[in-house]
Parts: sequence; C-alpha cells; structure tokens
Amino acid sequence: MKNVVLLTLSLLWAVQLTYGQQPYYNDVDLSLTGQDLYFELQSKIDISNNTFTYGDVRDALKITDEDPNNTNNVLLIYGYNDTDGNCTTDRTRDEDDFGGLSCEYNREHVFARSNANPDMGDVNNGTTGIGADPHNLRASDQQMNNNKGSKKFADGSGTAGNVGSGNWYPGDEWKGDVARMMMYMYTRYGDRCLPVLNGVGSTQGSSQMLQVFLEWNAEDPVSEYEDQRNPYLETAYGNRNPFIDNPYLATLIWGGPAAEDRWNLLSADAFVASEVILYPNPASEVIHIKATSAFQLSSVVLYDTMGRIVFQNNLNTQQTTISLASFAEGIYLLELQQQEKKVIKKIIVE
Repeated sequence: MKNVVLLTLSLLWAVQLTYGQQPYYNDVDLSLTGQDLYFELQSKIDISNNTFTYGDVRDALKITDEDPNNTNNVLLIYGYNDTDGNCTTDRTRDEDDFGGLSCEYNREHVFARSNANPDMGDVNNGTTGIGADPHNLRASDQQMNNNKGSKKFADGSGTAGNVGSGNWYPGDEWKGDVARMMMYMYTRYGDRCLPVLNGVGSTQGSSQMLQVFLEWNAEDPVSEYEDQRNPYLETAYGNRNPFIDNPYLATLIWGGPAAEDRWNLLSADAFVASEVILYPNPASEVIHIKATSAFQLSSVVLYDTMGRIVFQNNLNTQQTTISLASFAEGIYLLELQQQEKKVIKKIIVE
C-alpha cells in the first residue's frame, strides 16, 4: 500500500513540473521525494575521479565569488562591514589580495576539513577530491577563517561570530549559503559529511538533516552572488549544487519549512478543485475543509512529503476541521474522497 501511495504522489508531483529547471537536470526524475530524490540527486552530482585541484580553486574564486556590484572584488563569506576599519570583518576584498597575511583572503572549507569522517586531511595546490571540492570552498578573510576554524554551525542572529559553547553563526547574509552547501556536501559525500558533524541542533524527524539548516535554507533565499556559481562550476568542475538551483528540493527530501520553489514543482495553484475549499492556507493551528453540495466528503487523508500518512479520518459530512498542532512546519498533500472520486490539495503548515 505504501508503494502505491508513493507512486501516486510521485505522479501527482510530476504533473506540476514546469520548464524552470536548468537543462542539467533533464535526466533527473524530479517527481521523486524523500530518500528517493536524495539518491537520485546524489547519483547526478557524483563526479568520481575528477581532476579539479585545490590550486584551481584559487582562480575559480575570482569568478564564483565575484562581487556582483564590483567585478574587481570578491565577496568574503562571514564578512559584514567594509567601513569599520577592521579588515577581519570586511565583506569585500580586491580579488588579487589572496594570501595568508593580514587583510588578505584565502580558501575557507565551509564544511570544516577536520569535521568530516574520515577528515579531509591536509591540502595543497595539487589536492583533488573532497578537499578541493569548489562547492565547499569560499573566499574568506584569512583571520575570519581562523576565527571560525572547525567550529560547528549553530543558530543565532545578526553578524557572524561565536554562539553558544564554542559554535559559530555564519551571519544573517550567509546562513542560507551555508545551509545549501551543507546539503550539497551531505548529498555528494553521504555519511562522510553528515550534517551533525558540522552543525548542532535537532534533526528533522527521522532524517539526518538538521532543522537549523532547513530553516536557514527557507529564511535566506538564493542571491545573485550565489546564482553565479553553478553555471561556471558545471563547466569547470562538472556538476552543480542542486539546492542553489532550487532550495525547495531540500523541502521535498527532508521536509521542514517550505523553501523557495524556483521551478514551481508544487505550485500554490496545484490540484485546484472547485468542489472543495481549504482555509486558511497556509495555516498554523487548524485548517477547515468545506465541500460544496456536489461533493460530500467520505474520508480525508493527509500525507507528508515522504508519502507517510500523518492523519486519516472517515466521515460523512460537507465540512470538517483538522488540528495542525502536532504537525511540523512544511508541505503536506491532502487527499479528499467522495466514494470513488478523489481531490488532492496542497496545504502548508507554518
């Protein structure tokens, strides 16, 4: 029965596919959800035996991390102030000021090398593989890079810095970037880069993804700066970060708060049926279901994005109410049935 439900949901999501996604994903089954979609994307972005080196990253940063407002500069992850007289907090830097001295920038492994299992080891300009993956490397002021070190990411607010007991908040501007990089690393390298190895907090349901990364992914949308990375790296390196192209892929895989759906995979107008009205939607406490006289409800079933039934009720009425108090934030599909006739609607719990 579960396989039938998952197949049904997959077919329903397939109907919603639009032409917004990049051609890179043309051979990816984007109707999948949960672990099935995770493995599908993992297979797509796995480029084994890649010869791209840590030395190559130095030149790549001038393109991937270029400041959209000044092509002579790079943006510095965790940076936030160019006018306070302290170069450690700089947000931008001349692209030629690369090195390990004060007020120079270097290559920051956002998923810390020593936190991977096994760790990524020492790197040099000839290093290839995980230690040279450019999707995990950003330009950073060298002192800010040292300040962050191998601290794990944790929730906070404002600008970058230490939070809690030896943890690190990347800053309001950078938290979405960091989340999508952690999602890429976990998808590309599996258990070697489990989110809990480089972040702290609760996991989302039974998945291995941290709730804080899902929250950051939803709260901090993709910027023009972040968008410029994938087109270059697809050519120079061989793959893309799917969660930059569409943050909503993370929602479909791990659940949690609904992130931006840049491909309109499950539009707000999905499964519209005039016979049934849901209100309010999005909702936080309860959702009311009202059917017209032509559609008398016989059952309601609520599925999460993993295809699991989280609520089910048989009834004989034209109106009912579902309490959402026990449901996590995110996207759900509501199946409403009148004998042999079914209507599917999307609801958002916030």
